[in-house]
Order: sequence, then structure tokens, then C-alpha cells
Amino acid sequence: MAQIHPTAVVEPGAQLGENVSIDAYSIVRAQVRIDEGTRVGPHCVIEGRTTIGRDNRIFQFCSLGAAPQDKKYAGEPTELQIGDRNTIREFCTFNLGTVQDAGVTRLGNDNWIMAYVHLAHDCQVGDKTIFANNAQLAGHVHVGDWVILGGYTQVHQFAKIGAHAMTGMNTSLTQDVPPFALVTGNPAQSRGFNVEGLKRRGFSGERIAAVKQMHRILYRQGLTLDDARLAIQALAQTMPEAAEEVAMMVRFLAESSRGIVR
Repeated sequence: MAQIHPTAVVEPGAQLGENVSIDAYSIVRAQVRIDEGTRVGPHCVIEGRTTIGRDNRIFQFCSLGAAPQDKKYAGEPTELQIGDRNTIREFCTFNLGTVQDAGVTRLGNDNWIMAYVHLAHDCQVGDKTIFANNAQLAGHVHVGDWVILGGYTQVHQFAKIGAHAMTGMNTSLTQDVPPFALVTGNPAQSRGFNVEGLKRRGFSGERIAAVKQMHRILYRQGLTLDDARLAIQALAQTMPEAAEEVAMMVRFLAESSRGIVR
């Protein structure tokens, strides 16, 4: 059975799985569903059409599922979806989606979200990311798997951050960040690629060499973005062991709508 502190408020209609715990003075509204093993700290407010998966740890003073900070929002039945095994630290704010996008704000699995992080409406965050304190995502931002955002990183609406990318502290992003890139500054600039992160994740030397070559094509050869994409696509023939990484980069560059950080 769920463990609910006597001072917590869980409205009729809320669905709580086995071994869910709701700590003191937290509020869980009627349309919320929380799956097995998730722990909600004190003084949290979880509302709206919010679904939270298994074995999450939500620390005190979080606001999850509030209406989006969008003047166009008119109370439509949009959602917030949070996956499994996430750590969500103090004072985080995750908003519902809007009908101007997919209608869902989404956080995947196994993410480590530190204090004061904001996920605005319609953000899509993958798995195994790390967001340091005060990382702030505006609306419609997409973040791939294994991304690391340094403290106080600010991300412009509609920007995309590719898998395995990393930002330094106080980075301001107004353009897209390609997969594997290491960027920092205001405005952000490329500082190389996230080689240490790839080593820690078990990438082979051949795969890391392919990522390095893609970085050279993007940033060292003076090519237009379209020409760089074609040159990277050709690497699949000469570096077949990195076909997955090449395909990821080609797809990201083809879908980029804001241009990339250079």
C-alpha cells in the first residue's frame, strides 16, 4: 500500500502504486498517477494530467504538472510524463505541454536532475541525462540521451541538443548542439567533443575516432552545413564500425532548424 503522511493531501481519483510514499504537506491532485516505489518528499505539488513511473525520488518543494507558462494555454488537457528511476532534486518545476506541440512534456528514464531545474512546456528529454543546478529549458526543447548540462545553462525555445553532448557552466544556447559536442560560453561556442564521456560509456577507439572525424568535418574544414552533412554521411563507408554514430549525426543535422553552435 502507499504510505501517505497525515498532513499530505491526495485527492480522490489520484492513482498511487504499491510502496509509493507521499511525505508531509505534499499535494497530489486528482488526475495524477504515480507508479510503484516512487517517493515524493515534503511540500511538493503534483497536479494536472501527470504520470510518474516507478522508483523515482522526488525531493522537497518540487512543482510538477502545473499549467504551462504560455499565454496561449487555455486549459486544454495536456500532459506531463516522467519515466522510471529519475532523481529530481529540490525546487524543480516541470510544466504540462501545449496543443501547439505534441501536448506532452516528457522526461525519460534514469535522469539525474539537480535543484532549481525548469522544464518548460513540450520539452522532450531522453534517458541518462544530468542537469546541474539551475539548468533552464524554454519551451519545445529536445534533449537527447546522455546529455550533461552544466550549472546555469540556459536553452532557447525550440533548440535541440544531441545525444552525448555536454555544456559548460553558464552556457547560453540559442542554436542546436550536435551530438557528442562540447560547448560553453555566452553565446555558446564549440570547444571540442565529449571524448571523456564517450570513454566512460565504453565507446571503442574506432568509434571515438569516427566522432573526432565528424567534429573535424563540422568545425575544422570550413564547409557549409549541407556539405558537412554529406561528408559525414560518407564516413559510413570508410568507418562501418561507427555507422550508428554517423547515422545519428546525419539525422540530427538534417532536422536542425536553428542552425548549430559553431
